[in-house]
Amino acid sequence: MRVLVVDDDITAARGVAVVIKAGGAIVEHAETGEKALELVKLYDYDVVIVELMLPDIEGFEVLSRMRGAQIATPALILSRISNLEAKLRGLDLGADDYITKPYDKEELVARVQTVARRSKGFSNPVLQFGTVTLNLDNREVFVDGRSLRLTRKEYAILELLMLRKGVVLTKDAFLNHLYGGMDGPETKTIDVFICKLRKKLAVAGAATLILTCWGIGYTLCVPKNDELENTIIAKNYVGGLLPSAA
Repeated sequence: MRVLVVDDDITAARGVAVVIKAGGAIVEHAETGEKALELVKLYDYDVVIVELMLPDIEGFEVLSRMRGAQIATPALILSRISNLEAKLRGLDLGADDYITKPYDKEELVARVQTVARRSKGFSNPVLQFGTVTLNLDNREVFVDGRSLRLTRKEYAILELLMLRKGVVLTKDAFLNHLYGGMDGPETKTIDVFICKLRKKLAVAGAATLILTCWGIGYTLCVPKNDELENTIIAKNYVGGLLPSAA
């Protein structure tokens, strides 16, 4: 999950970042509303956390211009302003949730996860694909009911694959998901992560779950008897290239 924190209070922003990162997210920071608007136009965030009191424009203006530009990125207001009028105005302008400072750390993480999950059409935090179960809230993975231990990067890759089931994801998409558009390693690093993830899944009994689409990226293997899913994936391949289990 990738989160943008918009707050001119560096100490407060760092505090939020520490809390959200503990939940497994990649966090970026914008000190002004204008900078935030530039970033949301350039990058795909799962959630934008906005303080209403900014040095250049109000958080309300950030929300209004985001929605006016058809940017549907979920937004959560986290502000020192606690009156009902502000809450109603923020929600009316397109905020998905509103939390006042000081906040409970666990509640903030839970609210951020819920907003991000709902935006992707998942009201239930548990994703299921074949014998693999993934819990978006506590970041646990099970294969046939048995817990599977993954590194943070391996979990992030599997999470992205399951959230984007039916889509061939490029290596750049994985890098963006893992490193938030910041300076990261070469794309071949994704091959290494995929290889390690495949081995762990195979040992757990979920072999050939991840397929390679040569020259493009990776996608999840769909059960052969699921014709609808196969049709969806086929339409997402570029140039009619067929996947490989390699």
